[in-house]
Parts: sequence; structure tokens; C-alpha cells
Amino acid sequence: MSACVPARADSARTKHVHPPHSPPPHGPRRFRVAGADVSAAIAVFLIALPLSLGIALATGAPLQAGLVAAAVGGIVAGRIGGCPLQVSGPAAGLTVVTADLIQHYGWRTTCAITVFAGIAQLGLGCLRVARSALAVSPAIVHGMLAGIGVTIAVAQLHIVLGGTPQSSVPDNLVALPAQLANLHPADLAVSVLTLTLLLLWPRIPGRAGQALGKLPAALIAVAGATAVAALTGLRLPKVDLPSWSSHALASLPDGPVLGLVAAVLTTTLVCSVQSLLGAVAVDKLVAARPSLTGRVKRSDLDRELLGQGAANIVSGSLGGLPIAGVAVRSSANVAAGAVSRNSTMLHGVLVVIAALLMVPALELIPLASLAALVMAVGLKMVSLNHIRTVTRHREVLVYAVTTCGVVFLGVLEGVALGIAVAVGVALHRLTRTRITHDETEGVHHVHVRGQLTFLAVPRLSRVLHQVPHGADAVVELDGSFMDHAAYETLQDWQKTHTAQGGSVDITGRRPGTRISEPAEEDGCRCRPWTPWRNHQCERPPTAPPRGTAGRSATDGSPAGNLGTATGPNTPGTRDATGATGGSGAPDGPTGHELARGISAFHRNIGPLMRRELARLAREGQQPSQLFLTCADSRVVTSMITSSGPGDLFVVRNVGNFVPLPGEESGDDSVAAAIEYAVDVLKVRSITVCGHSGCGAMQALLAAEPGGAHTPLQRWLRHGLPSLERALPDVDVDVDLNEQEQKRGAGRARPRLAGRGAADTAERLCLANVVQQLEHLRAHDSVARALGAGDLELHGMYFHVGEAQSYLLSEDAEGSVFELVRETNLTA
Repeated sequence: MSACVPARADSARTKHVHPPHSPPPHGPRRFRVAGADVSAAIAVFLIALPLSLGIALATGAPLQAGLVAAAVGGIVAGRIGGCPLQVSGPAAGLTVVTADLIQHYGWRTTCAITVFAGIAQLGLGCLRVARSALAVSPAIVHGMLAGIGVTIAVAQLHIVLGGTPQSSVPDNLVALPAQLANLHPADLAVSVLTLTLLLLWPRIPGRAGQALGKLPAALIAVAGATAVAALTGLRLPKVDLPSWSSHALASLPDGPVLGLVAAVLTTTLVCSVQSLLGAVAVDKLVAARPSLTGRVKRSDLDRELLGQGAANIVSGSLGGLPIAGVAVRSSANVAAGAVSRNSTMLHGVLVVIAALLMVPALELIPLASLAALVMAVGLKMVSLNHIRTVTRHREVLVYAVTTCGVVFLGVLEGVALGIAVAVGVALHRLTRTRITHDETEGVHHVHVRGQLTFLAVPRLSRVLHQVPHGADAVVELDGSFMDHAAYETLQDWQKTHTAQGGSVDITGRRPGTRISEPAEEDGCRCRPWTPWRNHQCERPPTAPPRGTAGRSATDGSPAGNLGTATGPNTPGTRDATGATGGSGAPDGPTGHELARGISAFHRNIGPLMRRELARLAREGQQPSQLFLTCADSRVVTSMITSSGPGDLFVVRNVGNFVPLPGEESGDDSVAAAIEYAVDVLKVRSITVCGHSGCGAMQALLAAEPGGAHTPLQRWLRHGLPSLERALPDVDVDVDLNEQEQKRGAGRARPRLAGRGAADTAERLCLANVVQQLEHLRAHDSVARALGAGDLELHGMYFHVGEAQSYLLSEDAEGSVFELVRETNLTA
């Protein structure tokens, strides 16, 4: 038992540790709200107030219902929900659904539907199925939001022009010409002013723009239009907030049972999906703020469903709109510096205060201004970035069908259509297989792109039989799945073709595809990435005989049997080196592994990279950056930077040192590489990368004072300034020049964000990266490029054991290495 925790038997003796008549050392815990939460709550409140009124106007609900939903969403969902910084309230994504419910069932029944939708969300949260909702294709979600945005924009356009919207998009489009012929100049002028302020306010240049930009554009747009309308005496419809005593509450639902059930399911689906996707987005925003690391927990999606359900029950009972997580307010909350759920709850309290005390001011707002604001929100829901993303992922058909379905049929029908099309597209991709055949230098290549299923067997068999008897053949499989029918067809043809004197080489990038040859005596079954692991794979007890198919792959899949099969003493028989007609393999095991790796490259990676490498051979190298790192074999530059041939100009040495120019013990090879990269190749950035467990840093720490006698000891002298930076109290026993001595005085040690250095060696690794960046700046070519703004310097630390990279940045406390978080891969 820990000495810090008293045993239960001793509790009586340790109960009173202070004098008997003195107060306890700590008083009762007080509830405190951080200043950052207060400022964030005010910023979110200023955004939520006009948007809540505008969304209520767009749905046809009482305007007070928007304020009720905003307050309940902030207080209830903010307190119970699983995403601390997500702000909930009336969302634009629910506008079409709510408007349709009000039109069919009336407002009081719509409130009851909201209550039942909240109960359904509570049930889903208890069943812990929140993660399942994220299985919906993003193309469907984005298409749904785009369709809702189009519906909102078309409907609000009529109010902007001074008219009344119709019940559906087709009806609004049909009535638009008549509305244009009967314009109301006052409404149009206020709407144009609102849109102008909304567009230009964030774009005010200079310091004034930075100061004024802290005020939300939505508030400024509505307040400006309201002030102009009041000062000019324009007569136009304005906000009408009835007395709270006459506020309509929920009643028992009245209507067909199936219709009500469908309405509840639709509301539940839209509210839940939007809230869960919003929570995931907020997690990414929080991860981008290092100051919140460890302070704000990752979202609990099941708890978030419970919070949203409770909020919808309360909102519907009090006569409020349906509630969901709102992206605009949530992103504003994070950007404003919120650090806890207190900001969300406080914003709800501010909405309550405004609804009770600011009614006269709210009733000055023109309806046309709110309509213009909501129309702008609807247009933003049709995101060009989302369209580019779904186009890049070949899901534009799913997006377009969902959008059109929501616009012309309704939300539930549009989502159902989108799901059906998404399933159809997935089945089409599964069954779509391209099989081609060509001949190059007497070798017949059969290239299979896509998944090999029984549906592709007739085409596969037809193409395979176009290969002449006795010819050399290469079958390239470019897919990730092969069913049993396709496997047997390929294996039967392989055996028949080999028996007739031909050779077959089957290659591919599929997991489990065997890339080594059965002819090899060791029968290695490595996968394409295992050369990075020095081929430390499990080997079978005995090698398969020549001329037969190999054993199953380590994963047990049938595809693993497809190795290279050649007949004995036939043309095209290859040995482990990839040469024809002879052994040619080096005697030692190291040479054998080298030859085997080269053979695997020729067979698998070479055909895929040949076209790109040929282009690089014609055009020459044009790398974007110089990457200077350690010679350690565990640091694979192309792997940790996801780069390919021609991307990096790499310089490696023991300890990733950059010797200062002009020193007696300098090294011209590193300086020459830097000069060539900067002046000739015109690289745009230089990265100095250190790593954990660096042998050079350990040798530097263990070096004994005295002269350097071996080449390694003389080279390690370039790391002594780093040792002085990391351990200023240690006598490094070296005469540093005056410039280095001045730099070493008073410098803060580089550190890792979120945790301390594991040991002295790691602290020295971090300091070495910072020190070598300083050495880089001393080179003339680098200094010129930095002065011209043509070059950037970056520091990087790679933790080998964790497979994580840290990038160097500067803050008020000095140099800090921050963990590289997940980025938006779709952007």
C-alpha cells in the first residue's frame, strides 16, 4: 500500500490533522467560470441571437421558438452532451424538416414530434449505436445539407423580395417571375444592405479590420440593417414577439400514425446525424489547438446523443424548435478560446436574458434582414469544397441525387435515394473489373484492375486464353479482393500454361499476394512492405518444389497460393536473383537477401513505377525540399514523409549535423549538398530531422574529455554546441568560438509539447535539431535564400518507437516540438 494513502484502520487518527478549533485548511469548492469561457460565450451569443430568429422565421414557427431552442440547446445539451465545446440549438439543416411538419400537422403537434424524437435519441444513446450513424456516406450528408440549403435559399428569396414563400421548391420557382414583377423596394433595400454587410465586414483591411472582425458579421449585418430602417423610417414587416403568456406549448399529436412515426424518425435521423458529425468536426478543431491538449476530452458520441435527446424533450415541451449541433456556432466557440462546456451553457443563459429583457429591441428587426441572413446561410450549405471532395472520390452521382431528391421530394426521400444510389455505386465498383492484354518484347502482360469476382471470370478466362502456348506471361493483379471462382480459374490456367512449357509470373499490390518465387529454396512469403523489416517473416518448414504453386500466404487467403510457377528446365525459369538460366546469386545470406529484394522490386514495384521514373529520367530531378537527417537505418525518409521518387533531396550523416562553414574541422560534403540544393535545385524548404534513440547523441554524451583521435570522434565534435545548448551546466571541454558562447548564454531548452523529455539523450536530440538549424543559417546560400523569402527552414523530431513526428515551432517560452495531428485529407 502506498505510504501516501493511510490505511482504513488509521483513519480515525488521521481525521483531524489541524488544531481542533481552527477552520479546515480548504473551504468548500466554488464554481468558477474561466475568462476565456465568458468571452467565448458572448461571441457565440451574438451569433446565435439573429440566427435563431431567422431560422424560426424560415420554418414558419413562432419566432420565440427559436430563442427557446437556443437557450435549451445551450444549457441542457451543453451540460449533458458528450462534446464539451459543441454548441447546440436551432440548425439550418432542420429548417426544411420543421417547416414541412408545421405545414402538415401544425405547430403544437410539431412540438410533440420534437419530444418523441428526443425520446428516440435517448433510446439510441442507451443502445450505444452512435458510431453506426457515422457509417452514412459523407456524400449523402453533404448532399442532404446542400439540398436543404437550396430549399432555404429559394424560399427566403421571396421574403427578400417582399413576398411570401410557397410550400415547396417547385412552387417557389414557378411563383418567382410574378414575385420579381411585384418587388417591394424597402424590403429589397434592407436585404441588400444586410447581405453587403455580411460579405464585407470580415474583409475590412488593416488593424481596424482585425479589431472590428472580432464582432460577428451576422450581428453587424442585422444590427446595421435595423438601424438604417429605423433612421430612415422605412415601413416594412418586422419581428413580432407575442407575450410569453400566450406562447404555444406542445400538445398530444394529432394525425395518421404512420405519418407521425415517419416524422419522428426523420427528425431523429437529421438531428442525430448532424449532431454526431458536428461533434467529430469539433474534435478536429480542438486537436488543432495544442493549448487544449489534455484539458478537453474527446467527444463521447453516445453521451452526445443522450444530451441531444434530453434537449429536444425539453425544447419540444417548452414550445421550441428541434435542436441539433450547429457547425457555425461550434467553430466560433472553439475559435473564441473556449476551454470547457461552461461557455456553451453561459451562452444559453445569455439567450434567456435577451429573450426576457430585450424584446423591444428585437421587435425593431426587419423580417427582410433576417430572411437575407438565413438565405446566405443556406447558400453556404452548398459548399464548393464538398463538391470538389466528392468529385475527387468519384461520388458526385450520390451527392447530386441526394441533393435533387431533398430539393424536389423531401429530406427523408432524398436521403433514401442517396443511400440507394450509394449502394448501387458500391456494387458497380465491386463488379467492375478491367482486364487488358498486351505484348512487350515477347512477354505477354495481362493486367487486371479492380476486384476479381465470379462475375469477371468469363472475361478473365477469355483474355488468359489469348496468351500463346509456351510463351512467357506476367499477370498483374491491381486489386484488393479475389473470390474462390476467380482464384480457381487463374490457378487452373497457370498450371495448364506451365505444363505446356510456358512461364507465369503473377504480381500485384493485393494484401496476401505472394511476391517471391516458389523456385527459391527458402520459400519466403514476404509482402511488398516487408523489405523495410529486413524480411523478418515467418518461413515455411519446407520450400515448395519447382513447377508447383506455392503454399498459402501467411494470412491464409487463397490468393496467397498464386506465386510464380515455371516448368523445370523451361525457358523463362528464374532463380532467386531474377536472372534467367543460372543461379547467379551471391553466396552469403546478405547478398541473397539483397538479390531477393531487387527481384521483388523488378517484379512488383518496378512495373508500377516505370512510367514515373521514366518521366523523372527525362525531366531531371526537381525536389521540393532538402531533407537532412541521421544515417540511422530506422529512419526511412520516404515512409515518414509519404514522399516518392523526386520529392526529397536527402543528405544523411551520423547525427544529422550541419558543420559551420569555414571551420577547420568543417565538412565540405554537407556544405556542397546544401549549396547544390539551394542554388541549383532551388528547393523551397530545408528540414533537419532528428530521431529518438540516436546513437550519435548517446556517443556524444558518453564521450570522455580529451582530444579526438578517430574519424567518428572528430565528426562528433560538430555536436558539442548542441551539447552546450542542452546541458549548459556540463563542461564539454571544448573551445567554442565567441559567437557560439554568446548564443549559448540564456537560451531555453527545446522541449516537446504535452510531455517532458524521456531522458537526457532525447533532450540532446531536440537541442541538436535547433542547433543545426542555426548552423544552416550561417551558410551563405541559405542566408541569401532566406533573405529573399525563397526558403523556409523546418525542424523535425521522429520518435521511432511511437512512429510519431513532431514539428518545431516557437512560442513565448522558446522552441517547442508539437505533435503533427491528423489533417483533412479530403481538402
